[in-house]
Amino acid sequence: MPAPIAPIAWTVLRFGALAATTYYVSRRASMRPKDIWRESALDGVHDGLEVTTDRSEAEANAHTAARFRRTFRMGEGRGVEVDFAALGRFRVRRID
Repeated sequence: MPAPIAPIAWTVLRFGALAATTYYVSRRASMRPKDIWRESALDGVHDGLEVTTDRSEAEANAHTAARFRRTFRMGEGRGVEVDFAALGRFRVRRID
């Protein structure tokens, strides 16, 4: 029985397009110095998830902050620390 080539070809084409796009974006990205203000704001986020809300007469706000930090080691040698921090805001305002 012959193998279905068409589905495999589409999958290979999708992965190839993804790899080419990733390569193109990584080559076009320029190396810039760190933005100290943003780095310190993200370093100030506590571990876990924080959500605060406040409402006024004209608007409602929801502010979120999240941080996930883990260290992975393979055996007794060196390890890798993964640090994910994010800030977000959702605002709804009445406009007259």
